Amino acid sequence: MEQDQKPTIQFARRMHQLPPYLFGMINQMKMEKRWNGDDVIDLGMGNPVDPAPQPVISKLVEVASDPKTHRYPVAYGMRNLRIEIAKTYMKDYGVELNPEAEIICTIGSKEGISHLCLALIGPGDTVLVPAPAFPVHIYAAIIAGGSVLKIPLDEESVFLKQLEMMCTNVSPRPKLLILNYPHNPTGALGSLSLYERVVYLAKKYGFMVIHDFAYSKITFDGYKAPSFLEVPGAMDVGVEFGSFSKSYNMAGWRLGYCAGNREMAAGLRNIKGYYDYGIFSAIQVAGIVALRHCDEDISSQVGIYQSRRDVLCEGLERMDWPVEKPKAGMFVWTKIPEPYAKMGSMEFSIKMMELANVALAPGIGFGEEGEGYLRIALVENEHRIRQALRQMKRAMKQIEDTID
Repeated sequence: MEQDQKPTIQFARRMHQLPPYLFGMINQMKMEKRWNGDDVIDLGMGNPVDPAPQPVISKLVEVASDPKTHRYPVAYGMRNLRIEIAKTYMKDYGVELNPEAEIICTIGSKEGISHLCLALIGPGDTVLVPAPAFPVHIYAAIIAGGSVLKIPLDEESVFLKQLEMMCTNVSPRPKLLILNYPHNPTGALGSLSLYERVVYLAKKYGFMVIHDFAYSKITFDGYKAPSFLEVPGAMDVGVEFGSFSKSYNMAGWRLGYCAGNREMAAGLRNIKGYYDYGIFSAIQVAGIVALRHCDEDISSQVGIYQSRRDVLCEGLERMDWPVEKPKAGMFVWTKIPEPYAKMGSMEFSIKMMELANVALAPGIGFGEEGEGYLRIALVENEHRIRQALRQMKRAMKQIEDTID
Protein backbone atom coordinates (compact mmCIF):
# COMPACT_ATOMS: atom_id res chain seq x y z
CA MET A 1 0.00 0.00 0.00
CA GLU A 2 1.47 3.30 -1.07
CA GLN A 3 2.02 5.86 1.63
CA ASP A 4 0.16 9.12 1.14
CA GLN A 5 2.42 12.03 0.29
CA LYS A 6 1.82 15.57 1.40
CA PRO A 7 1.75 18.10 -1.42
CA THR A 8 4.59 20.59 -1.65
CA ILE A 9 3.25 24.00 -0.68
CA GLN A 10 4.56 26.50 -3.19
CA PHE A 11 3.65 30.17 -3.08
CA ALA A 12 3.36 32.34 -6.15
CA ARG A 13 6.44 34.38 -7.04
CA ARG A 14 4.68 37.58 -6.00
CA MET A 15 4.77 36.39 -2.39
CA HIS A 16 8.56 36.44 -2.42
CA GLN A 17 8.43 40.15 -3.29
CA LEU A 18 6.64 40.94 -0.04
CA PRO A 19 8.92 41.63 2.93
CA PRO A 20 7.94 40.63 6.47
CA TYR A 21 5.04 42.83 7.55
CA LEU A 22 6.76 44.75 10.33
CA PHE A 23 3.54 46.16 11.73
CA GLY A 24 2.27 42.61 12.04
CA MET A 25 5.34 41.74 14.11
CA ILE A 26 4.76 44.71 16.41
CA ASN A 27 1.08 43.83 16.75
CA GLN A 28 1.93 40.23 17.64
CA MET A 29 4.29 41.41 20.38
CA LYS A 30 1.59 43.76 21.67
CA MET A 31 -1.03 41.02 21.82
CA GLU A 32 1.32 38.56 23.53
CA LYS A 33 2.15 41.12 26.21
CA ARG A 34 -1.54 41.85 26.75
CA TRP A 35 -2.31 38.13 27.03
CA ASN A 36 0.33 38.05 29.78
CA GLY A 37 -1.43 40.85 31.64
CA ASP A 38 0.71 43.83 30.58
CA ASP A 39 -0.99 47.17 30.02
CA VAL A 40 0.35 48.12 26.59
CA ILE A 41 -0.35 51.67 25.42
CA ASP A 42 -0.90 51.32 21.67
CA LEU A 43 0.37 54.36 19.75
CA GLY A 44 1.35 52.24 16.77
CA MET A 45 -1.79 51.77 14.68
CA GLY A 46 -4.09 54.49 13.39
CA ASN A 47 -6.92 52.59 15.02
CA PRO A 48 -9.38 55.03 16.67
CA VAL A 49 -10.49 54.16 20.19
CA ASP A 50 -13.19 56.85 20.20
CA PRO A 51 -16.74 55.76 19.25
CA ALA A 52 -18.51 56.43 16.00
CA PRO A 53 -21.20 59.16 16.24
CA GLN A 54 -24.31 57.95 18.08
CA PRO A 55 -26.70 58.66 15.15
CA VAL A 56 -24.52 56.40 12.99
CA ILE A 57 -24.56 53.59 15.55
CA SER A 58 -28.33 53.93 16.07
CA LYS A 59 -29.01 53.76 12.34
CA LEU A 60 -26.81 50.68 11.99
CA VAL A 61 -28.76 48.87 14.73
CA GLU A 62 -32.09 49.92 13.25
CA VAL A 63 -31.31 48.82 9.71
CA ALA A 64 -29.54 45.63 10.76
CA SER A 65 -32.77 44.56 12.48
CA ASP A 66 -34.48 44.34 9.09
CA PRO A 67 -33.86 40.87 7.56
CA LYS A 68 -34.04 42.34 4.06
CA THR A 69 -30.69 44.06 4.67
CA HIS A 70 -29.01 40.70 5.29
CA ARG A 71 -28.98 39.86 1.60
CA TYR A 72 -26.08 40.53 -0.77
CA PRO A 73 -25.78 44.25 -1.49
CA VAL A 74 -24.78 45.80 -4.82
CA ALA A 75 -21.01 45.29 -5.14
CA TYR A 76 -20.25 48.85 -6.20
CA GLY A 77 -22.35 50.57 -3.55
CA MET A 78 -25.88 51.56 -2.65
CA ARG A 79 -27.23 54.24 -4.99
CA ASN A 80 -28.33 56.56 -2.19
CA LEU A 81 -24.88 56.43 -0.59
CA ARG A 82 -23.22 57.27 -3.89
CA ILE A 83 -25.63 60.20 -4.30
CA GLU A 84 -24.76 61.41 -0.80
CA ILE A 85 -21.02 61.21 -1.54
CA ALA A 86 -21.60 63.31 -4.67
CA LYS A 87 -23.54 65.90 -2.65
CA THR A 88 -20.73 66.05 -0.09
CA TYR A 89 -18.12 66.70 -2.80
CA MET A 90 -20.20 69.53 -4.20
CA LYS A 91 -20.73 71.04 -0.72
CA ASP A 92 -17.12 70.69 0.47
CA TYR A 93 -15.09 71.17 -2.72
CA GLY A 94 -17.39 72.46 -5.45
CA VAL A 95 -16.76 69.26 -7.43
CA GLU A 96 -19.60 67.79 -9.51
CA LEU A 97 -19.65 64.00 -9.64
CA ASN A 98 -22.00 61.62 -11.44
CA PRO A 99 -23.01 59.09 -8.75
CA GLU A 100 -23.87 56.49 -11.39
CA ALA A 101 -20.57 56.51 -13.27
CA GLU A 102 -17.96 58.33 -11.19
CA ILE A 103 -18.36 56.91 -7.65
CA ILE A 104 -17.74 53.36 -6.41
CA CYS A 105 -18.18 52.37 -2.76
CA THR A 106 -15.36 50.25 -1.36
CA ILE A 107 -14.60 48.09 1.66
CA GLY A 108 -12.35 50.83 3.00
CA SER A 109 -9.85 52.71 0.85
CA LYS A 110 -7.15 50.04 1.23
CA GLU A 111 -9.29 47.43 -0.50
CA GLY A 112 -10.30 49.86 -3.21
CA ILE A 113 -6.74 50.91 -4.03
CA SER A 114 -5.60 47.29 -4.10
CA HIS A 115 -8.36 46.18 -6.44
CA LEU A 116 -7.97 49.20 -8.70
CA CYS A 117 -4.28 48.36 -9.07
CA LEU A 118 -5.31 44.87 -10.18
CA ALA A 119 -7.52 46.48 -12.81
CA LEU A 120 -4.88 48.95 -14.04
CA ILE A 121 -1.45 47.39 -13.54
CA GLY A 122 0.25 44.29 -14.90
CA PRO A 123 3.71 42.92 -15.70
CA GLY A 124 5.90 45.52 -17.38
CA ASP A 125 3.96 48.50 -15.96
CA THR A 126 5.71 51.05 -13.77
CA VAL A 127 4.10 52.81 -10.82
CA LEU A 128 5.52 55.92 -9.14
CA VAL A 129 5.07 56.30 -5.37
CA PRO A 130 6.37 59.07 -3.08
CA ALA A 131 8.45 57.61 -0.25
CA PRO A 132 8.27 56.92 2.63
CA ALA A 133 4.86 55.45 1.92
CA PHE A 134 1.95 53.63 3.52
CA PRO A 135 2.68 49.99 2.53
CA VAL A 136 -0.42 49.42 0.40
CA HIS A 137 0.64 52.21 -1.95
CA ILE A 138 3.73 50.20 -2.86
CA TYR A 139 2.65 46.60 -2.49
CA ALA A 140 -0.76 46.84 -4.15
CA ALA A 141 1.11 47.64 -7.37
CA ILE A 142 3.69 44.90 -6.78
CA ILE A 143 1.03 42.28 -6.07
CA ALA A 144 -0.67 43.34 -9.32
CA GLY A 145 2.58 42.54 -11.16
CA GLY A 146 3.93 46.04 -11.65
CA SER A 147 7.27 47.61 -10.83
CA VAL A 148 7.46 50.45 -8.32
CA LEU A 149 9.80 53.42 -8.52
CA LYS A 150 9.98 55.63 -5.45
CA ILE A 151 10.20 59.41 -5.53
CA PRO A 152 11.60 61.01 -2.36
CA LEU A 153 8.83 62.93 -0.63
CA ASP A 154 10.37 66.40 -0.72
CA GLU A 155 9.21 69.97 -1.03
CA GLU A 156 6.86 70.56 -3.98
CA SER A 157 9.34 71.96 -6.50
CA VAL A 158 11.88 69.20 -5.89
CA PHE A 159 9.26 66.47 -5.95
CA LEU A 160 7.79 67.73 -9.21
CA LYS A 161 11.23 67.92 -10.86
CA GLN A 162 11.89 64.32 -9.81
CA LEU A 163 8.49 63.28 -11.16
CA GLU A 164 9.10 64.84 -14.56
CA MET A 165 12.62 63.44 -14.73
CA MET A 166 11.26 59.92 -14.20
CA CYS A 167 8.62 60.46 -16.86
CA THR A 168 11.28 61.45 -19.39
CA ASN A 169 13.98 58.93 -18.43
CA VAL A 170 12.07 55.76 -17.57
CA SER A 171 11.17 53.41 -20.42
CA PRO A 172 8.41 52.45 -20.81
CA ARG A 173 6.94 55.57 -19.31
CA PRO A 174 5.27 55.26 -15.90
CA LYS A 175 1.65 54.23 -16.09
CA LEU A 176 0.41 55.32 -12.67
CA LEU A 177 1.25 57.78 -9.88
CA ILE A 178 -0.09 57.17 -6.37
CA LEU A 179 -0.39 60.26 -4.17
CA ASN A 180 -1.47 60.56 -0.54
CA TYR A 181 -2.17 63.92 1.09
CA PRO A 182 -2.45 64.63 3.98
CA HIS A 183 0.37 62.11 3.95
CA ASN A 184 0.64 58.95 6.00
CA PRO A 185 3.09 58.65 7.71
CA THR A 186 4.82 62.04 7.47
CA GLY A 187 1.87 64.46 7.65
CA ALA A 188 3.06 66.30 4.52
CA LEU A 189 0.40 68.47 2.89
CA GLY A 190 -0.72 68.68 -0.72
CA SER A 191 -1.66 71.96 -2.39
CA LEU A 192 -3.80 72.89 -5.35
CA SER A 193 -0.67 74.14 -7.13
CA LEU A 194 0.92 70.70 -6.68
CA TYR A 195 -2.17 68.98 -8.02
CA GLU A 196 -2.36 71.37 -10.98
CA ARG A 197 1.18 70.49 -11.97
CA VAL A 198 0.55 66.78 -11.51
CA VAL A 199 -2.49 66.97 -13.79
CA TYR A 200 -0.43 68.83 -16.39
CA LEU A 201 2.33 66.19 -16.26
CA ALA A 202 -0.19 63.34 -16.31
CA LYS A 203 -1.66 64.66 -19.56
CA LYS A 204 1.74 65.39 -21.04
CA TYR A 205 3.26 61.99 -20.27
CA GLY A 206 0.14 59.85 -20.23
CA PHE A 207 0.05 58.47 -16.69
CA MET A 208 -2.96 57.95 -14.42
CA VAL A 209 -3.27 59.22 -10.85
CA ILE A 210 -4.66 57.67 -7.67
CA HIS A 211 -5.00 60.05 -4.73
CA ASP A 212 -5.52 58.53 -1.26
CA PHE A 213 -7.50 61.17 0.68
CA ALA A 214 -8.18 59.14 3.82
CA TYR A 215 -7.31 62.00 6.20
CA SER A 216 -9.27 64.66 4.36
CA LYS A 217 -11.19 65.93 7.40
CA ILE A 218 -8.55 65.54 10.13
CA THR A 219 -6.94 68.97 9.86
CA PHE A 220 -5.69 71.45 12.48
CA ASP A 221 -4.91 75.12 13.09
CA GLY A 222 -7.38 76.35 10.48
CA TYR A 223 -5.89 74.29 7.65
CA LYS A 224 -8.31 72.71 5.14
CA ALA A 225 -7.04 69.92 2.89
CA PRO A 226 -7.89 70.43 -0.80
CA SER A 227 -9.25 67.63 -2.93
CA PHE A 228 -7.26 66.50 -5.95
CA LEU A 229 -10.52 66.59 -7.91
CA GLU A 230 -10.85 70.36 -7.38
CA VAL A 231 -8.22 70.95 -10.07
CA PRO A 232 -9.59 71.38 -13.61
CA GLY A 233 -8.71 68.32 -15.65
CA ALA A 234 -8.13 66.05 -12.63
CA MET A 235 -11.15 63.96 -13.58
CA ASP A 236 -9.50 63.28 -16.95
CA VAL A 237 -6.48 61.59 -15.37
CA GLY A 238 -7.35 60.18 -11.99
CA VAL A 239 -9.48 59.18 -9.04
CA GLU A 240 -9.57 59.97 -5.35
CA PHE A 241 -10.18 57.50 -2.53
CA GLY A 242 -11.87 58.54 0.69
CA SER A 243 -12.69 56.71 3.88
CA PHE A 244 -15.16 56.86 6.76
CA SER A 245 -12.59 55.21 9.04
CA LYS A 246 -10.88 58.28 10.44
CA SER A 247 -13.38 61.11 10.07
CA TYR A 248 -16.22 59.18 11.73
CA ASN A 249 -14.26 56.65 13.85
CA MET A 250 -15.63 53.84 11.66
CA ALA A 251 -12.34 52.01 11.05
CA GLY A 252 -13.67 48.51 11.72
CA TRP A 253 -16.82 49.15 9.69
CA ARG A 254 -14.79 49.12 6.45
CA LEU A 255 -16.49 51.76 4.36
CA GLY A 256 -14.83 53.96 1.75
CA TYR A 257 -15.23 55.18 -1.81
CA CYS A 258 -13.49 55.89 -5.09
CA ALA A 259 -14.48 59.05 -7.00
CA GLY A 260 -13.35 60.58 -10.26
CA ASN A 261 -12.43 59.33 -13.72
CA ARG A 262 -15.28 57.19 -15.01
CA GLU A 263 -13.11 54.75 -16.98
CA MET A 264 -10.96 54.02 -13.93
CA ALA A 265 -14.10 53.74 -11.79
CA ALA A 266 -15.58 51.29 -14.31
CA GLY A 267 -12.44 49.17 -14.08
CA LEU A 268 -12.75 49.04 -10.30
CA ARG A 269 -16.46 48.23 -10.56
CA ASN A 270 -15.78 45.35 -12.94
CA ILE A 271 -13.01 43.75 -10.92
CA LYS A 272 -14.93 44.09 -7.64
CA GLY A 273 -17.72 42.08 -9.23
CA TYR A 274 -15.34 39.12 -9.27
CA TYR A 275 -13.89 39.61 -5.80
CA ASP A 276 -16.62 40.67 -3.39
CA TYR A 277 -20.28 41.43 -2.83
CA GLY A 278 -19.80 44.90 -1.41
CA ILE A 279 -20.46 46.31 2.05
CA PHE A 280 -23.22 45.20 4.44
CA SER A 281 -26.25 47.34 3.60
CA ALA A 282 -26.76 48.52 7.18
CA ILE A 283 -23.25 49.97 7.21
CA GLN A 284 -23.91 51.81 3.95
CA VAL A 285 -27.12 53.35 5.31
CA ALA A 286 -25.22 54.37 8.44
CA GLY A 287 -22.67 56.00 6.14
CA ILE A 288 -25.44 58.12 4.63
CA VAL A 289 -26.36 59.33 8.12
CA ALA A 290 -22.71 60.16 8.81
CA LEU A 291 -22.45 62.33 5.69
CA ARG A 292 -25.79 64.07 6.27
CA HIS A 293 -25.75 64.72 9.99
CA CYS A 294 -22.32 64.33 11.58
CA ASP A 295 -20.23 67.36 10.56
CA GLU A 296 -20.24 68.58 14.17
CA ASP A 297 -18.98 65.19 15.32
CA ILE A 298 -16.01 65.56 12.97
CA SER A 299 -15.23 69.01 14.37
CA SER A 300 -15.37 67.63 17.91
CA GLN A 301 -13.10 64.71 17.03
CA VAL A 302 -10.61 67.01 15.30
CA GLY A 303 -10.46 69.09 18.48
CA ILE A 304 -9.67 65.94 20.46
CA TYR A 305 -6.89 64.95 18.05
CA GLN A 306 -5.44 68.47 18.13
CA SER A 307 -5.27 68.42 21.94
CA ARG A 308 -3.59 65.01 21.88
CA ARG A 309 -1.16 66.26 19.24
CA ASP A 310 -0.18 69.20 21.45
CA VAL A 311 0.32 66.99 24.51
CA LEU A 312 2.44 64.51 22.57
CA CYS A 313 4.59 67.06 20.73
CA GLU A 314 5.18 69.20 23.80
CA GLY A 315 6.13 66.11 25.79
CA LEU A 316 8.57 64.97 23.12
CA GLU A 317 10.09 68.46 22.98
CA ARG A 318 10.73 68.33 26.73
CA MET A 319 12.59 65.06 26.08
CA ASP A 320 14.71 66.87 23.43
CA TRP A 321 13.14 65.07 20.47
CA PRO A 322 13.14 66.99 17.16
CA VAL A 323 9.44 67.24 16.41
CA GLU A 324 7.07 69.47 14.45
CA LYS A 325 3.35 69.68 15.06
CA PRO A 326 1.52 68.28 12.02
CA LYS A 327 -1.35 70.28 10.52
CA ALA A 328 -3.28 67.19 9.45
CA GLY A 329 -3.69 63.48 10.05
CA MET A 330 -3.75 61.46 13.23
CA PHE A 331 -0.01 60.83 13.58
CA VAL A 332 3.17 62.56 14.64
CA TRP A 333 6.18 61.70 12.47
CA THR A 334 9.36 62.27 14.43
CA LYS A 335 13.04 61.56 14.07
CA ILE A 336 14.55 59.34 16.77
CA PRO A 337 17.12 61.43 18.66
CA GLU A 338 20.73 60.47 19.22
CA PRO A 339 22.14 58.28 20.61
CA TYR A 340 19.08 56.04 20.15
CA ALA A 341 18.82 56.59 16.38
CA LYS A 342 21.78 54.29 15.78
CA MET A 343 19.66 51.40 17.08
CA GLY A 344 17.40 51.66 14.05
CA SER A 345 13.66 52.29 14.21
CA MET A 346 12.65 48.61 14.45
CA GLU A 347 15.00 47.81 17.33
CA PHE A 348 14.03 51.02 19.13
CA SER A 349 10.33 50.17 18.76
CA ILE A 350 10.92 46.65 20.09
CA LYS A 351 12.77 48.07 23.11
CA MET A 352 9.94 50.50 23.82
CA MET A 353 7.52 47.58 23.70
CA GLU A 354 9.66 45.42 25.95
CA LEU A 355 10.73 48.05 28.50
CA ALA A 356 8.01 50.72 28.34
CA ASN A 357 4.89 48.77 27.30
CA VAL A 358 4.39 51.33 24.52
CA ALA A 359 3.66 50.28 20.93
CA LEU A 360 5.08 52.57 18.22
CA ALA A 361 5.27 52.26 14.43
CA PRO A 362 8.90 52.00 13.22
CA GLY A 363 9.72 54.23 10.28
CA ILE A 364 11.38 51.36 8.41
CA GLY A 365 7.91 49.84 8.08
CA PHE A 366 7.16 52.60 5.54
CA GLY A 367 10.24 51.81 3.45
CA GLU A 368 13.95 52.42 3.84
CA GLU A 369 13.29 56.15 3.45
CA GLY A 370 11.54 56.05 6.82
CA GLU A 371 14.48 54.62 8.73
CA GLY A 372 15.43 56.70 11.73
CA TYR A 373 11.85 57.87 12.30
CA LEU A 374 8.80 56.81 14.26
CA ARG A 375 5.11 57.26 13.53
CA ILE A 376 3.18 57.88 16.74
CA ALA A 377 -0.62 57.66 16.57
CA LEU A 378 -2.94 60.09 18.37
CA VAL A 379 -5.45 57.42 19.25
CA GLU A 380 -5.11 57.28 23.05
CA ASN A 381 -6.43 59.93 25.44
CA GLU A 382 -4.21 62.68 26.84
CA HIS A 383 -3.67 60.90 30.16
CA ARG A 384 -2.48 57.74 28.39
CA ILE A 385 -0.21 59.75 26.09
CA ARG A 386 1.45 61.42 29.10
CA GLN A 387 1.80 58.02 30.72
CA ALA A 388 3.40 56.62 27.54
CA LEU A 389 5.91 59.48 27.46
CA ARG A 390 6.91 58.87 31.08
CA GLN A 391 7.39 55.17 30.43
CA MET A 392 9.39 55.84 27.27
CA LYS A 393 11.63 58.27 29.14
CA ARG A 394 12.39 55.68 31.82
CA ALA A 395 13.05 53.00 29.20
CA MET A 396 15.41 55.28 27.30
CA LYS A 397 17.45 55.80 30.45
CA GLN A 398 17.63 52.02 30.86
CA ILE A 399 19.06 51.45 27.38
CA GLU A 400 21.28 54.54 27.17
CA ASP A 401 24.25 52.83 28.81
CA THR A 402 23.97 49.82 26.48
CA ILE A 403 24.44 51.86 23.30
CA ASP A 404 28.00 51.84 21.95
